Amino acid sequence: MTVPGAWAGPSGYPSVLVAEEGMREGLQIEDASISVEDRIRLLNALSATGLTRIVVGSFVSPKWTPQMAHVDEVVAGFTPAPGVTYTALALNDRGRERRAEFTPPLSGDAEVPATLVHLCDVFVRRNTNRSREDEIAGWPAIVAAAVTGHAQEAQIGVNSAWGSNWLGAFSHEERMELLERQVALWDGAGIPVTRVFLGDPMGWHMPQAVEEDLRAIASRWPTITTVHLHLHNTRGMAPMAIYAALRTLGERHTVILDSSIGGMAGCPYCGNGRAATLMPTEDLVHFLDGVGYNTGVDLDALIEAVVLAEEILGHPLFGHVSKAGPRPEGDRLYAMDMPFIETLSEAQHFRLGPGVYAGAPSPWPHPITSPARNP
Repeated sequence: MTVPGAWAGPSGYPSVLVAEEGMREGLQIEDASISVEDRIRLLNALSATGLTRIVVGSFVSPKWTPQMAHVDEVVAGFTPAPGVTYTALALNDRGRERRAEFTPPLSGDAEVPATLVHLCDVFVRRNTNRSREDEIAGWPAIVAAAVTGHAQEAQIGVNSAWGSNWLGAFSHEERMELLERQVALWDGAGIPVTRVFLGDPMGWHMPQAVEEDLRAIASRWPTITTVHLHLHNTRGMAPMAIYAALRTLGERHTVILDSSIGGMAGCPYCGNGRAATLMPTEDLVHFLDGVGYNTGVDLDALIEAVVLAEEILGHPLFGHVSKAGPRPEGDRLYAMDMPFIETLSEAQHFRLGPGVYAGAPSPWPHPITSPARNP
């Protein structure tokens, strides 16, 4: 089943759908006092980049997540862009009722019924005040509701999949065993499993472990064609793990990748706070374009959205392409006799022009030229 908004890859690669999480996972770890107006400015800027899926926020209790207290006003006030799917997180019936009031512009697509379990019992207790066994005990009711609703497909998943800041690493065998138990339930109900979610809020994944898991999933359950990866870049492994995933899976698969402009993200429950970043969306798009995906994203506009986010937040974000620019090509190649570039501000010449490095040291007595390049 084709996932709306996914980008076809080069030969041998899976399709990719990037889900932009800055408005939700990013802002939920930032200052709750950020104004509705600034949130709308940022959402409108993201909407103009060519991204095809944007998570606008969470319909959750403002008592525990005050950063999402005004999500209703944000959704009511922004300007939806054609061709963009807007989604929002809702964790209970009240949240789903609130979300339904804004559908559209939020997506009215039916959610695929899903079972999920956290490998880390400590994390899920801190996050939702439930145990791992509570989650497992809830599976039969989810499956029964899917049968009643005549569901045509289902999703399985494991979260805190690779390790825990309190319990240590989890094994490949543990992940596969918990996925196998979920598949057996859905198979017993006659509903095929077509999707899998692998989440890592604490940044424990390693590229080789992601590759081993995906290779096993593709081999054991060929009906699974959509793989959703939520990989926090806490320890810098997400870019490598994403590349491993794209090299492991094939053209019959679609990979959903959660990312965030500037990498802004974090989790108050995992012990890492704002250090629990996601892969920066601008870096991910730059990578995908370089691999051969035709993303259709205006990378310049995406970088400007990062700059706007930094202005609104009042602090720098964590991406690379927004600091150094994309690889220059054509008429965007750098001037060969440009002076020393030392500071981050001077490095912004790729978007602001040579004025940002005016007066910088330039020791060359003669203009620098190259026979490999026209002046």
